Amino acid sequence: MQSGRQQRRGDTRQRIQDVALELFAEQGYEKTSLREIAEHLDVTKAALYYHFKTKEDILISLFEDLTGPIDELIEWGSRQPRTLDTKRELLRRYSAALASAEGLFRFMQENQATVRELSIGEMFKERMLSLMALMQEPDTPLENQVRCMSALFTLHAGSFALKSFEGDPEEKRGAVLTVAIDLVSQAHGDDTRR
Repeated sequence: MQSGRQQRRGDTRQRIQDVALELFAEQGYEKTSLREIAEHLDVTKAALYYHFKTKEDILISLFEDLTGPIDELIEWGSRQPRTLDTKRELLRRYSAALASAEGLFRFMQENQATVRELSIGEMFKERMLSLMALMQEPDTPLENQVRCMSALFTLHAGSFALKSFEGDPEEKRGAVLTVAIDLVSQAHGDDTRR
């Protein structure tokens, strides 16, 4: 019986996160209130407070839940040799992580000033610095270091910029990934695109 109760609580928590992220992305973080989130869920503010005390608590929980794959990727990458194949695989896995957390990354892109002010901004910055460190090699020419760093940003920018393009989302994501891999391959002097 208790597992059913825990399941319902988990469902409520997930519903709160989904509705909050949708409202944050549509209206902006600052313009969305806890009362409004509760109204969209058809629950009382007290029910909402049971799970989250503040909007930032909701956002932090979203960030922690949806960026787990990025933390796993950083952990995996830190154990790998700094080869071209490793960097290509880092980009593939990061592209998949971005796709699985698309709503959160869309929110972060559209609410950059708010994200910088909240604790998640610093958490995300730390993750990006860790990923960039995995892509960099200090003894390579600066242009090649920039190519490797730009590959990560290509994945970010492409996921948002291509929203207005017609076509299948997976094809668009694949095209962006190909360009990112091309940048890393150029940095390593390799023209084979795997």
